[in-house]
Amino acid sequence: MKKPDTNDPIYLTFNMLHKPSLLGILGAIIGEKGFRTYGEMPEYYQKLKGIKVSIAPLKENGKTYHENGNFSKTVIKYNNTTGLASEEEGGNLMITEQTLVAPAFKCWILLNMDKEIEEKLYNFLKNNKAEYLPYMGKNEFSLWWDNFSEYEYEPFYPKKEFQINGLFIKEESVREGKIKTRFLPGLSSTTENKFMYFERLPIGFIESPLFQYEYKDFAFTNFDMREDYVLPESYQLHKLSNNDIIQLF
Repeated sequence: MKKPDTNDPIYLTFNMLHKPSLLGILGAIIGEKGFRTYGEMPEYYQKLKGIKVSIAPLKENGKTYHENGNFSKTVIKYNNTTGLASEEEGGNLMITEQTLVAPAFKCWILLNMDKEIEEKLYNFLKNNKAEYLPYMGKNEFSLWWDNFSEYEYEPFYPKKEFQINGLFIKEESVREGKIKTRFLPGLSSTTENKFMYFERLPIGFIESPLFQYEYKDFAFTNFDMREDYVLPESYQLHKLSNNDIIQLF
């Protein structure tokens, strides 16, 4: 999930999985074609860009794979001495690249089963089947998925304070929208650590003539939000005792 810009001499990575990257993963799973022709959007994106998704760093069965929304990162150095990778003297290309360490995400995908391609995607995901090996950013970082689940859902209209369980687009101040934490004497050791995480992430592509990412400001937090906090395209999911509230984008 390399960023298109660099902090010379290091190539930086996005911390969170973003929608264009997720669509690429879904496209690989069902065997759609990727980038092939300059100045033309890939087949997978043209077919899947209308699908609504939501994403969250994974917390499952009491295990948290992130720290306050952040994943561990490391820096890897590549040295290509084949003579074909660089026009510099000696033909030696040296790259320093930031990489996520063991990232894990929960993804919600809203599918229309009346559309053939979305029905195909549903069946492939449910049966853990893939036409092409999906990967995160580079093909040596293969990925897999498990714990496929289906949910009943309904539009969410808050009637009291609530918690958002996935990434959401920050259209107004999160700091002002959260409920103030009340600290009680003697309870600090058992109180959940509260955090707010922010990142500017791609949400799609600006197509012809630029063919660049379109960005939005995203947030992720475990604070309770006020009843009047604006969260467009929000839904409440129902499965057993699980009642996640997410924003689809």
